[in-house]
Amino acid sequence: MTVIRWRTPAFAAMLLLCSRAPAGDVILAHGHIYTANATAPWAQALSVTGGKIDSIGSDREVLGRRKGQTPVIDLHGRTVMPGVVDSHMHLLYGAIALHGLNLSTPEWSVTPDQGNVLIEKLRAYAAAHPNDKVLFGRADFGTLPPQAPTYELLDRAVSDRPVIIHNTSEHALWLNSQALKLVHLDDRPVSDPDEERAVIRDASGHPRGVLLEAAMAIVSRAVNAVVSTEDKLAWIRDATRHLNQYGITSVVNATGDLGEIRLYATLRDRGELTVRTRTSFGEVAVRHRLSPKFLADLEEARRNYHDDWVSANLVKFFADGGSGMLPPLVYEPAEYRTLVMELDRRGFQIMTHALRDDSVRLILDTYEATEAANGSRDRRPRIEHASLIQEHDIQRFAKLGVIADMQPVFCCGDAGSNYDLVNPLPSDRWRSLEASGAHVAFSSDWPCTWPADPFVGIQQAVTRQVWHSLATANVPGSPLDGAGQGGAVAAQTAYWPAESISVEAAVNAYTRGGAFAAFAEDRVGTLEHGKQADLILLSQDIFSAAPTDISKTRVLLTMVGGKIVFGTW
Repeated sequence: MTVIRWRTPAFAAMLLLCSRAPAGDVILAHGHIYTANATAPWAQALSVTGGKIDSIGSDREVLGRRKGQTPVIDLHGRTVMPGVVDSHMHLLYGAIALHGLNLSTPEWSVTPDQGNVLIEKLRAYAAAHPNDKVLFGRADFGTLPPQAPTYELLDRAVSDRPVIIHNTSEHALWLNSQALKLVHLDDRPVSDPDEERAVIRDASGHPRGVLLEAAMAIVSRAVNAVVSTEDKLAWIRDATRHLNQYGITSVVNATGDLGEIRLYATLRDRGELTVRTRTSFGEVAVRHRLSPKFLADLEEARRNYHDDWVSANLVKFFADGGSGMLPPLVYEPAEYRTLVMELDRRGFQIMTHALRDDSVRLILDTYEATEAANGSRDRRPRIEHASLIQEHDIQRFAKLGVIADMQPVFCCGDAGSNYDLVNPLPSDRWRSLEASGAHVAFSSDWPCTWPADPFVGIQQAVTRQVWHSLATANVPGSPLDGAGQGGAVAAQTAYWPAESISVEAAVNAYTRGGAFAAFAEDRVGTLEHGKQADLILLSQDIFSAAPTDISKTRVLLTMVGGKIVFGTW
């Protein structure tokens, strides 16, 4: 039997072959394989044929089925787990952030308070990208006057091209003067009242450079017209490969539209898409209107995009926003209920963003009324974030079949994820939801946190360690910077440690939980016979590592559909 061992020329050659060629036959043996399959959670070996797992079990069982000269990778006891299903992110926003100037990383967070440093970095970035029509960035900054920055600071750095800085929350944008001209924003009120309310202006009506929530749509329309399709495709291609290095093999996009879905389809057709995508229809804090075009786009997406790589049939609502001290409400309750009921009647899956506990109550009430009105079916409604849940609503998630999609890296400041210090409701109730029988899925909300590292999230789910960010201490409502725990300082305390969960439960939420939330559990999320060979090889055994060392885990190899899309050795 030919066994290919680690760090040998034969192993490197085999990896190169697997990465370039169509998915072929290979066996991974002598490993510590977590399958996430509740009935058989552990295995030693698995074999891949045609991109799918065709056997999994002990070395003896799998190697005994070996045919011909199928290569065998000797894992030497290393840990393998299913590929990560990141069930809530914004891939296009992340692609823009990856291409642009990122001022909130594990290495630094440069805020407007550090004006000279910000100007220096932005000038250097502009000089290095002379052909970019629009310069993009990502930073932590306040979203309420007087903490909100103004266009003047950005003008000092770049005055001849539009500059658009995304707030790390993705609920605000900061523009220079040229960007304000690009989006045609001046002293005249915007025609859409929702958008106008979210434009920060001075007492004379002049726009000050920061746009919140629904007003961000003004910018997205202009940017779509200026940035070429080929640029977007290149940025997304690079972003998917970036995600692969963190073991991410599938994503659910929590914002999007038909045009964005077509970008993923183009990359799929070119053989350049390395994560599976399911994309919702929705813009940040923008109210849905059931216009003929919107409904036609939804139907076209459902009709044309439903394969393993590009799928749709999902609508995203925002019950509230994410800017200011108190997340602003987006809908009147009756309007929200009417829209959800109608789209549910048409067979679409519904997901709703909620940072407030009263928003969670509204959503649960609406989902319950929707099932009563439209009848029972496998609808899998979702609540995104669900950071704050009133005690008597926790049991309703399981009762109503509502999926809680949550981001462990948002926890924990001294008050967890609770923005309301008057009402000290505990946040991030992972164990309580798990104990209730609710379906829980974990995700990164990338690029709202950076990087999209699930092992940072797993560690936080296990430890609930309190973190402080000195960089954003003066930014109201931002206990952590946009790099999550990577950009902050650990304390020796835990936030509501009774709500921590096991490593296995956290991994399950990042794998089979995410697959279930995306109606993909028959294809991905666990390592079982007949499923896609989406798997990752880890630098350490996270199940036996010290809890505070889990975030040090690195992905050595990522395989999607039997094809190696990332590997370092």
